Amino acid sequence: MFVEVVTRVAAALAVALPVSLLAFVGRDRLARTRSEWRSRIRTAGPLVVILVASLLVNRWVRQSAPAFSREYGIYATATFYRLEGDFILVFQSIASESVTSYFSFVYVYGYAFLLIFPVVAYFTLSDTVLFRRLLSAYTFNYAVGVVLYVFVVAYGPRNLMVEGLDTVLYDARPEYQYLTQEVNRNTNVFPSLHTSLSATVAAFAAISRDDLRAWFPVAVLLAASVVVSTMYLGIHWGIDVLAGLVLASVSVVFSRLVVDRWAVWEVLEDWWRSRTDR
Repeated sequence: MFVEVVTRVAAALAVALPVSLLAFVGRDRLARTRSEWRSRIRTAGPLVVILVASLLVNRWVRQSAPAFSREYGIYATATFYRLEGDFILVFQSIASESVTSYFSFVYVYGYAFLLIFPVVAYFTLSDTVLFRRLLSAYTFNYAVGVVLYVFVVAYGPRNLMVEGLDTVLYDARPEYQYLTQEVNRNTNVFPSLHTSLSATVAAFAAISRDDLRAWFPVAVLLAASVVVSTMYLGIHWGIDVLAGLVLASVSVVFSRLVVDRWAVWEVLEDWWRSRTDR
C-alpha cells in the first residue's frame, strides 16, 4: 500500500509540476534555465548537499531516537491539552464529507506540491539568491524540528480526543497512514513542520512576487489550507501550529543571514567551484 500511495503522489506531481512551471514561470525563463543550469548548480551546490544531508539525518534520528526520547524527553501532551483545551474542535463546525476530502487531499498532495514546486521555480531564476535562501530555510526547519521532536514527546489530538473528533485523517483516508508512518511518528507533533514549511513557502512567495506574481496567491491559499488541515484532521494542536509559524519566521530570517550576509558562504562557493572546475 505504501508503494501505491507514493506512486499516486508522484504521478500527481508529474502532472502538476510541468503545468505549473508553464503557468507561473513561463517558457522564456525555462528556456534560459536549459543553458544556465550548470552555473546555478555550481553556485547552489553546497546548500543542496547540506539540505540532502539534513534530510537523511532527520530520517535517521526519527527512526533511532524514540528510546532516547522516552528516557530523556519532556512529556507534553497533557500540558498542551491543559493550555488550549478543546480549541481544535472549533474546526469541527465546518466538517462535511467534501471539506474532509479537500483537507485530506491538501495535507498529502498539496503539501508535497507546495514544498517541491518552489525549489524548481526558484532554480529557474537567473539570480540564485532566492533559491539558496529557500534551501537554507528548509534546512533550518528540518534541523530545529528534529531536535524538538526528540526532546518534546507529545501526541496529537487524534490520539487523545478520540471521542470528540469527527474528522481524522486516517478515518477518511486510511491508506495515507502507510505514507505518514514512513516519514513520521505519532509523537512528532511539536512543532508542526507541515505548518512551518508551508508558511516558509508562503513567505518566500511574498518575497518573490515580482518575479512569480501569479504564484503568490496560489502559495498563500495552499499554505493556509495545509495549516488548517493539520488541526481539522486532528493531527496537530493549535500550539504546534503556533510553534510552526514562529519556526517559519525564524527560518526566513536565518536564510537571509546565511545567504546574503555571512562571508562563510563566499568561502563555500569558492571551494565548490574549485572542486567542480577540476
